[in-house]
Amino acid sequence: MTNFNQMMKQAQELQKRMADMQDRLQHYEVEGTSGGGMVKVTVNGKGELKALKIDPSLVDPEDVEVLEDLIIAAFNDGKGKIEAHLAKEMANVTGGMPLPGDFKLPF
Repeated sequence: MTNFNQMMKQAQELQKRMADMQDRLQHYEVEGTSGGGMVKVTVNGKGELKALKIDPSLVDPEDVEVLEDLIIAAFNDGKGKIEAHLAKEMANVTGGMPLPGDFKLPF
C-alpha cells in the first residue's frame, strides 16, 4: 500500500506544479514577427493575440492580401514560440515523463 500512497503523493505534487505552470503561462508573452519585423504581434501563454503593430509603409489599399499574409505569419511565429516554451515547461514539470498525445495545455 505504500507504493499507492507514494504514487498519490507524486500525483498531487505533479498537479500542484501543473497549476503553478499554468499561472506562470498566463503572464508569459512572446513577440512574433514577419516581413523583416514590419509586422509584430504579442501572443500570451494561452495563445491569445494581445497586441499587433504594423509598419505604416505596409498599408496599401491596393495590396491588402500581402498585409493579411504577414499578420498571419507573425501570429504563427509567436504561437510557435509559445508552443516551444510550453513544451520546455512541461518537460520541467513532469521530469521528462511523456504525457498522452491528446493531453492539451495550458487550458
